[in-house]
Amino acid sequence: MSRVLRLAIIASARFPIREPFAGGLEAHTWSLAQELRRRGHRVTVFAGPGSDPALDVRELGSVPVISDQARSDVSMSSESWLNEHHAYLELMLSLAGSQEFDLVHNNSLHYLPVAMASSVPQPVVTTLHTPPTPWLESAIAAPARCPVTFVAVSEHTARAWRHRVPESTVVHNGIDLRAWPLGPGDGPLVWTGRMVPEKGPALAVRAARLAGVPLRLAGPIGDRTYFDDEVRPLLGGEIQYVGHLGQRQLAELVGRARASLVTPCWEEPYGLVVAESLACGTPVCGFDRGALAELVTERCARLVPADDVEALAAAIGEVRMLSRLDARAHAERTCSLSTMVDRYEHLFRELIS
Repeated sequence: MSRVLRLAIIASARFPIREPFAGGLEAHTWSLAQELRRRGHRVTVFAGPGSDPALDVRELGSVPVISDQARSDVSMSSESWLNEHHAYLELMLSLAGSQEFDLVHNNSLHYLPVAMASSVPQPVVTTLHTPPTPWLESAIAAPARCPVTFVAVSEHTARAWRHRVPESTVVHNGIDLRAWPLGPGDGPLVWTGRMVPEKGPALAVRAARLAGVPLRLAGPIGDRTYFDDEVRPLLGGEIQYVGHLGQRQLAELVGRARASLVTPCWEEPYGLVVAESLACGTPVCGFDRGALAELVTERCARLVPADDVEALAAAIGEVRMLSRLDARAHAERTCSLSTMVDRYEHLFRELIS
C-alpha cells in the first residue's frame, strides 16, 4: 500500500475556500484538497476565515495588535495588507521546525511562504498561478538558492517565469468532470468569471450584441466601479447578469449554453472557465491570449486576436456549430481532476522519498 502523506496546503487568506468560489484559485484549492483527502492522505488547509469546514481548515487571519502611535505613521500600509502579511508570517513561523507534515504546498499568491521556505524542514512546493509579480520575484531572488520546488499551471506561465525560475513542472489545472456534466446546449451564450477589467466581461457583451445573440453573465463582482461603469450600462434585453452562482447552478447554466465567451484582457495563466465549459460540452469562443491556446483545439474552440471584439462576434456563429461531444471528449483527455492530482501526488512522493 502507498504511504499516506501528511500534507499542508497554504491557501488564500483573503478569500474563504468555499462555494460560491471567489475565483478559479479558490475552486482549484478546494478540488485539490478534496481529491487528495479522498485518496487517503491527511490534508490540512490553511485558509481564510469562513472556509468550508469539510477541508479541515486552520484559519489564517489573526489580526495584529498595532498601537495608535504606530498607526499614526503616514507610511503605514493598508489595514488589509498588514493583516494578510501578519497571517502568513505567523503561519510560516509556526511551520518552522515543525514535524507535523511531510510536505508543504503553497497554493497562495503571497510572497512569505516562498521567502521563508528555508525555515521549513520539509519540502515546499509552490504553484505559480499568475504571471510574474514584484513581491514574489523578490522572494525567490532573496536567498542564494531558493529551496522551493515550483509548479506552473501552463507552459505559458512556465515561460513567463523562466528568467527567475529556470525549472518548473507544468501541471495543468483540472476539474471534477462529474461536477461539470455534458449539457444540452440549447440556451443563450454564457460568460463566467470575476467581474473585473482583466477578465473583460464588457467586451463579451459588446461581441454578443454585435452578433445579435443572447448572453448570460455569471460571477462575483470583484470591482464594483468597473461593473457599474462598464458592464451594467450594457445590460438589458437578452444580455443579462444572473449573479454569483453556486457550482451546480453554474454547471447547469454553462451546460445549457450554445457557446462560451472567454475574453481575457491580461496574460491568462490558465483559464479554468475554459475547462469547465468544455467539460459541459460547450465550445469556446475567445481571445488568443495567455495559455488559452494550450487548452483547446479547432474541434472545440475558435480563438481570435486579443481585444478584437468584431472578430469575436464574427466567430460566434461558427463556434455554435461545433460538436459538443468533441468538446467533452477533449476535456476528458486533458483537464480532469484525477489527471492533475496524479501528477501532484507523483511529485510529492518524489520529493519526500
